[in-house]
Amino acid sequence: MKIRVLGSGAGGGFPQWNCNCHNCHRLRHNEMNGKARTQSSIAVSTDNRNWLLFNTSPDIRAQLEAFPAIQPQEGVRDTCIKAIMLIDSQIDHTTGMLMLREGKPLDVYCTEMVKQDLTTGFPLFTMLKDYCTVNHHPIPCDGSSFTIPAIDDLRFYTHALKSKAPPYSPHRHDPHEGDNVGVIIEQISTGKKLYYSPGLGEIEPHVMAAMQEVDCLMVDGTFWTDDEMVTQHISHKRAREIGHLPQSGPGGMIEVLNQVENTRKILIHINNTNPILDEDSAERKILDAAGIEVSYDGLEIDL
Repeated sequence: MKIRVLGSGAGGGFPQWNCNCHNCHRLRHNEMNGKARTQSSIAVSTDNRNWLLFNTSPDIRAQLEAFPAIQPQEGVRDTCIKAIMLIDSQIDHTTGMLMLREGKPLDVYCTEMVKQDLTTGFPLFTMLKDYCTVNHHPIPCDGSSFTIPAIDDLRFYTHALKSKAPPYSPHRHDPHEGDNVGVIIEQISTGKKLYYSPGLGEIEPHVMAAMQEVDCLMVDGTFWTDDEMVTQHISHKRAREIGHLPQSGPGGMIEVLNQVENTRKILIHINNTNPILDEDSAERKILDAAGIEVSYDGLEIDL
């Protein structure tokens, strides 16, 4: 199984277009050892030709242009994107479908709750009906398995996470099962597994069980501290309040990942305010000592 990180940043990417925080300012002025990042998405394949996208960020066009293996291979119009799986209905994970409107019908795998959001508050599915159209395929929230016909040798297990629907959602303040899911991706022929969950606000028992049974973790790396955006005078909201478990502190992601052994551990969906974006930072050294990697655009993983 090959995993390609198309984008490793949180919403807005890094540097964010309107942000002059410590990180964004220094990166723009070449004053830090760090990399620019687009908004989070990954692609997975077993044959390096037929690819499944996980989320479609607003940066999808640039991400595809930076990845030759997924570009047109034959014919006047062609794509190696065979299907899309949406783990939630957040704007930074779905808007990219608009950029794919010139193609064939999009086969989109997502929960019923995500479908509802994308046909009501942010009606992407309805909008695309007059372009490429969308074929919706429902996915479960209970951890049961399914396959995708166009993607050979992979099996998927999706489970519900405690989270909020996006701000635009009609049920923003009324959480439903399926607003956000985590997914185990298993290569059937080898048994190798990846757990992907870029938005984790709480480590429920089934989440920890999933983490402990896979060969590689790619999980929420949004914030270093719970009050990160508050102390930087960017927002009054805390990390946990908006559905992201910070890396540091009691019960944080570092403490959680220290309980998982014999597994490659990678953070994704990294906010522009997070000090781990500075590769020379003390926070980055803490992650290095814990054996936790920080993803970047273009990272490729072979399992």
